[in-house]
Amino acid sequence: MTADRTVDTHRGLHSELGGRRHEHPGRAKEPVIKVVALAWLEFVKPDLDRAEKFATDFGFQVAERSPDVLKLRGTWSAAPCLVIRRGPRPGFVGPVFLAESVADVERLARRTGGTATATAGGTAVRLRDPSGLPVQVVAGLAPLAAVPERAHHEFNFGAEPVRVNATQRTPAGPAQVQKLGHVVLETTRFRATLDWYLENLGMIVSDFLYLDGLRDRGPTMAFIRCDLGSVPSDHHTLAMHLGMRNGYVHSAYQLTDLDEVAIGGEFLRDRGYRRVWGIGRHIQGSQIFDYWHDPDRMMFEHYADGDVFDCTVEPGWATMNASGLSQWGPPVSRDFLGSKPSPALARALITALADGGNEFDLDVARALMKAMSA
Repeated sequence: MTADRTVDTHRGLHSELGGRRHEHPGRAKEPVIKVVALAWLEFVKPDLDRAEKFATDFGFQVAERSPDVLKLRGTWSAAPCLVIRRGPRPGFVGPVFLAESVADVERLARRTGGTATATAGGTAVRLRDPSGLPVQVVAGLAPLAAVPERAHHEFNFGAEPVRVNATQRTPAGPAQVQKLGHVVLETTRFRATLDWYLENLGMIVSDFLYLDGLRDRGPTMAFIRCDLGSVPSDHHTLAMHLGMRNGYVHSAYQLTDLDEVAIGGEFLRDRGYRRVWGIGRHIQGSQIFDYWHDPDRMMFEHYADGDVFDCTVEPGWATMNASGLSQWGPPVSRDFLGSKPSPALARALITALADGGNEFDLDVARALMKAMSA
């Protein structure tokens, strides 16, 4: 077996080691297309009034509202960040990615056996990833115009202050969401699902995590970005990890700076919402983060100051454990990890272990329990 390389593939940014020879390269040689962004996320909620109240308290603006559909945007958003439709039970429907052109959508449809259809003023193809999650890819949409936002702060660092004879104040109130940053998914079929996004949507891996003692089985988490060539893109637009369930973990929304994260959190706390974990700074991605539950206990993240990489950065590799989730901040909560004992968790574990087609088995379950308590 080839020894780990000692070269830091991210030049000291956050990952200790690169991959070994013959490990997953983190990108496909000839992807079908290369998506350019995460366009929006689709949810179902039974109470759109309650969903709108949380959304505006969190920092979204209403782009469109009807009795059965709520569309929410950020200040930068070319498309709504969230589309919430009325339905009997709260849940996540799936992500929608933006392709560079209608021709790309049509090519993807031909290669995957899907059908390109007109939607929301553009063209879309509807697919399913190997974990069963509905995924759309769209192009040709008329963009929303940007809306005004508060200016970011200027910070005095070291011996050369830039703010002289002026104070630093952030207005009280809800945060201002700028854009949708990323979505995190759990899957029982990690390798097949990872390869599906890389091969069909042309995304590339920024960081891999693996379970201690099980590296030879491959990574169990990937932070994945859009490949925009020489143009830097967010460290991850999509993240996924091997687990006992398939579906939504959380989604994240960019704010302008740390003060906006903190003031937005104060506003949410004062209105009775429950903080899941924060404020802190992540390792993979470096974001300053703050996680909250909406009234249906779905997790949403405020973040600022995330990493951006161009296509030259190869994947970093690190061990997956709870202590490696942040550089600083409070200890990670069981709510964030999803490890709080419950009948639902026990049922999910039994179901996953009983499915012989899953990558999730008893060795993974033991290693995950050890990692989440580290």
